[in-house]
Amino acid sequence: MDKLDEIFEMQAKLNDDIVNTRGLPEYDMQTWMQKLTLATLSELSELIAEVNFKWWKNEKPVNTDNVRDEIVDIVHFVVSMALRSGMSADELYERYMAKNRENFDRQHGRSKKEGYDITKQ
Repeated sequence: MDKLDEIFEMQAKLNDDIVNTRGLPEYDMQTWMQKLTLATLSELSELIAEVNFKWWKNEKPVNTDNVRDEIVDIVHFVVSMALRSGMSADELYERYMAKNRENFDRQHGRSKKEGYDITKQ
């Protein structure tokens, strides 16, 4: 089992445990996406608070350990979204690889997507 498969398996177990322990109803996929998106936004807010985004306040030293913990929290919810949408670790990997190629193509003028023409800079 590779690392991404293991993360997906562990997250599925945690998701099931939370549903059972908390007695949550069986939400439909749309409701889960809404809830998980809000949870992800909350974690993103916690992450941005760790890296001194408030230019109107005195900076504090960045706690790299806290930053990394917030990133892991975000991954938990992103993997939960993938699982709730029916996406496997393999499908996430394949879609990531395809999108990564497309993103490189966009940056190098090889995409048909509008707005990425590198001759118009």
